[in-house]
Amino acid sequence: MTMLVNRCCRITLILVCSFMLAVTSKAQQQKAPSYPLITHTPYFSIWSSTDKLNESVTKHWTGANHSLLGIIKVDDSYYRFLGKETDEYTTIIPAADEQVYEAAYTFDKPDNNWFESGFDDTKWKIGKAPFSDDNKANTSWNTDDIWIRRTFTLNEGIDLNNLFLRINHDDNIEIYLNGQHIYHKQGWVNHYTYLNLSEQLKANLKTGKNVLAFHVHNSAGGRFLDAGISKRVETPDNKMIQTATQQDVEIKAMETVYHFTCGKVDLELTFTSPLLLKDLSLLSTPVSYISYQVKANDGNKHNVAVFLSASSDIATNLPGEKVTVQNTTSGNLKLLKTGTVEQPILKKKGDDIRIDWGYFYVGASKGYAQQFISQDEKSAIHQFLFNQYQGPSTKAGTGLALNTVVSFGQVSDEAVNRVMLLGYDEVYAIQYFNKNLRPWWNKDGNQRFDVLMNKMAANYDVVSKKVKQFQDTVYTDALKAGGSAYADLCKLIYRQSIAAHSLVESPQKEILFLSKENFSNGCIGTVDLTYPSAPLYIAYNPDLEKGMMNGIFHYSESGRWTKPFAAHDLGTYPIANGQVYGEDMPVEEAGNMLILTAAIAKAEGNANYARKHWNTLTTWAKYLDKEGFNPANQLCTDDFAGHLAGNVNLSAKAIMALRSYAFLAEKLGNKTESTYYLGRCQTMAKNWIELANGGNHFTLSFDLKNSWSQKYNLVWDKVLEFNLFPESVFDTEINYYLSKQEAYGLPLDSRKTYTKSDWIIWTAVMSRNQSDFEKFILPLHKYMSETPSRVPMSDWHETTNGEQVGFQARSVVGGYFMKVLQDKLNK
Repeated sequence: MTMLVNRCCRITLILVCSFMLAVTSKAQQQKAPSYPLITHTPYFSIWSSTDKLNESVTKHWTGANHSLLGIIKVDDSYYRFLGKETDEYTTIIPAADEQVYEAAYTFDKPDNNWFESGFDDTKWKIGKAPFSDDNKANTSWNTDDIWIRRTFTLNEGIDLNNLFLRINHDDNIEIYLNGQHIYHKQGWVNHYTYLNLSEQLKANLKTGKNVLAFHVHNSAGGRFLDAGISKRVETPDNKMIQTATQQDVEIKAMETVYHFTCGKVDLELTFTSPLLLKDLSLLSTPVSYISYQVKANDGNKHNVAVFLSASSDIATNLPGEKVTVQNTTSGNLKLLKTGTVEQPILKKKGDDIRIDWGYFYVGASKGYAQQFISQDEKSAIHQFLFNQYQGPSTKAGTGLALNTVVSFGQVSDEAVNRVMLLGYDEVYAIQYFNKNLRPWWNKDGNQRFDVLMNKMAANYDVVSKKVKQFQDTVYTDALKAGGSAYADLCKLIYRQSIAAHSLVESPQKEILFLSKENFSNGCIGTVDLTYPSAPLYIAYNPDLEKGMMNGIFHYSESGRWTKPFAAHDLGTYPIANGQVYGEDMPVEEAGNMLILTAAIAKAEGNANYARKHWNTLTTWAKYLDKEGFNPANQLCTDDFAGHLAGNVNLSAKAIMALRSYAFLAEKLGNKTESTYYLGRCQTMAKNWIELANGGNHFTLSFDLKNSWSQKYNLVWDKVLEFNLFPESVFDTEINYYLSKQEAYGLPLDSRKTYTKSDWIIWTAVMSRNQSDFEKFILPLHKYMSETPSRVPMSDWHETTNGEQVGFQARSVVGGYFMKVLQDKLNK
């Protein structure tokens, strides 16, 4: 009884302290690398990359502009609260896509002063830009490094204000101007972007001869460099628009809520994507709400209207694709609808790809909304400022603007509410073994999107209530499990993880919840994304975890995949016709599938899912029994620093997988198999402890005694209560890890200082107490708040400076919910 009372007191203290920290954090304004606004699928996903919503153009998670622009009119004053006008530029020094130019280059490392203006580059080669290793190249580049010097002349009288470097580079880059270092980046952009280097350019450019010098290092994949200088153009209408003052922002699991002061009125702006994991109908409905609550702050009444302009580029892969826009009415809604003229359904696949088929919709009640189509965003703003809401009912072109004006009438200190809806009808979402599948909400093909929009509008109050109830549950679960900092991380990544999937029904009438390897290689249904993302889905709806696994099971059981371990993937998103990855991950993927099947059984209290796939699971278990303990030099999910034989953490996965198989066999009454595999994994665990012993820690590889790594795969020993390993193993590792932490987290292993944040949380869950758990979480919270990489949460970052190394907007951050899952499974 005394122990129970003490435990209850400890939990109460943790919750009270966490609540106080949560209140303090809210007062200081929650910060994030990027803020989720519209989040449904890998294609319909719009974010704000700045702490203030009106300081940047809203973007697709890939970084492409998917502009939403919001302006509020208060009497005769205008305030921009959402997005930023898409900048217009004029060329000062052309990039090669505008005008081909020549530059000096070398593949051999030059002298240390190679970037200085007076450096003699006459022995370098001369080539035409762009420099690349593909068919875009005017000069072929196939080495790891290239050094380039571009000499150009700047004429007198050029205004040096508002200059931007227009650049496309792949990969890591250092840039110098007239001998001065002006920019560096780890990673690539893979498209032309405008770098705001106005101060650096203004300080270092001069009339006459100038030298831009570049060093580009190729770390993986393709190679590319092209750059020029452009000037941002200011428009007269901008002078009429003030910037609304953002007071705060709060990110919840399914809502992002902003508060603004707009002169004499206050505006509460809420973006809601109703991704309820337990409600597949709502989860699959690709419609988000933008709700506005306006009230006066000076005791008087004011005439208020809100203007939203959405770019037709939201329905294109690249700017410049021809679209049509329609202005229509359906039911109680006014609707704007846009899509490409070409409509190449499921014709494109890959990573840095956006949708160019289907139709994007903007809707609002016909009782208080007016809608019109404009040639572009600039025209749209002008029309709003001068009350010119007329426009054609249909229009074709590129970069068109879909505009909605909502009237609030006269607003006093009593709040007035209005709602807009944004939706995307993909028509077809996935190709699955050569059959095109519709999205889940229209899986039978008999639903109309305008009807769906009307339904969502009519059910706004009901849906909002469900959203608030469930997201409160998500936050409370995380707060109770791991404290305030942990709960902040969980509520930030909730939408990100879900929106990296597509929900469809297979021809076999099974759920398919297929992930995309965002900012990686674009694969679909990758098993080593299914594995780390699992805790969120097993905690709240195991059917969705099955939806990630069903395709892999079908791939083997249909005879298409014949190897004795699980496939790596099902294709390249959105085409799921079979594995495309060039190398297998035998122990990794077989282990993942076995462990996840056991976790589903634990969550559901039965092994029915395992029974359905028992023969396949048995094949994989036999493979791991033979090959899993001391893995050969084969690929695993963490081989960023190269392949490694005898991977100790991979061995731990095999042990956990075989223990999972024994657990499932026992549940199914297969006593012979259960006894055998239990004995095998007990022997393996004992040998693992002996062979991986590095004294005060356990090693990265059985053969590298001075190495170390996170053994996050052992977390299942605690979460599934297998108890194969003694507590001393976990204590030894946790104590050692705490001595290796950097400012922004625990490195993945001894080879590099970068890390994977999902694995850190799994490692933290192996801690014996809350205090040690939080020692791992707080550096991640610091990373979330301070990273200079303004992209949807990257799960692969540098622990010394918080910069993104690679990956962004991926589903794997669902793994942050491992502490929640542990609490739910072990009540």
